[in-house]
Amino acid sequence: MWLYLNRATNFFTADLKVLHIAPEICFLDKFKAMTNLDYTTADLESPLADVKMDVHDIPFEENRYDVVFCNHVMEHVEDDIKSMSEIYRVMKPGGWAIIQSPQDIVAMQELVWRVRPDVIVETGIAHGGSLILSASLLALLDLCDATESGQMLDPSKPARRVVGVDIDIRAHNRTAVEAHPMSNRITMIEGSSIDAGIVDRVREEVGSAKRVLVCLDSHHSHDHVLAELDAYGPMVSPGSYCIVFDTVVEDLPQELAFGRPWGPGNSPKSAVHAWLPSHPDFEIDRQVDAKLLISVAPDGFLRRTA
Repeated sequence: MWLYLNRATNFFTADLKVLHIAPEICFLDKFKAMTNLDYTTADLESPLADVKMDVHDIPFEENRYDVVFCNHVMEHVEDDIKSMSEIYRVMKPGGWAIIQSPQDIVAMQELVWRVRPDVIVETGIAHGGSLILSASLLALLDLCDATESGQMLDPSKPARRVVGVDIDIRAHNRTAVEAHPMSNRITMIEGSSIDAGIVDRVREEVGSAKRVLVCLDSHHSHDHVLAELDAYGPMVSPGSYCIVFDTVVEDLPQELAFGRPWGPGNSPKSAVHAWLPSHPDFEIDRQVDAKLLISVAPDGFLRRTA
């Protein structure tokens, strides 16, 4: 979003009234500090927001705002048409909005359906949401297989599994994942994703699975991602994908790294571009980028062709 605002709008120069719904922490202080903006934040629950509100019933008059931001909200609302109508109502004539939904999750669902993996390997667990998502998608594949074959499905004996790796699996996150109904499909391994012993454990968990999909989303520095590609790329089955997330780091200003040890020239994308020339059995699936238009993983959907 930062790149679009900088390259295609007058957001940083014009005097604008801005409503930011569910404001992201990474933007909050920067936008508040911009003297050209009359900037208001709003959220249903967040204590960081200026105004507590429900997007179904925005408490402002018509034609008030030049710009509205509303990212990763619409997939949670009860009535998206009502919510969109409210955003439109409070915008001035000629105003504009950025309203995002989690496009990369949509791409992930499509690829899981296309590949039908037996195992999904994920580096970087954080709160465990992506593990649950992957396990849920695999459960649906098991259900489809049982429906097509006419066989009984025993949920206690899943055919497909997720293996997640993180250098620090916090106790409350582990507890939440293990309490989820999908937990019997999930194996969590604590340790560095590029440690040889951890890679061996993941390889053992994958075993003889015929179709394997890999997602890399841990430490985003060039060297770390390059090592992950070397370690986990060979686990990807032909026709499947290695998805390298947050390649967009390469395209963002260094200041948006917020002190973290990565940025332009030292990113997942720089690692992808360094790795691909010596691995001709992988290629960037640019059809995914073209379909998503906006993604945190541009050039990161790597398909194994052989």
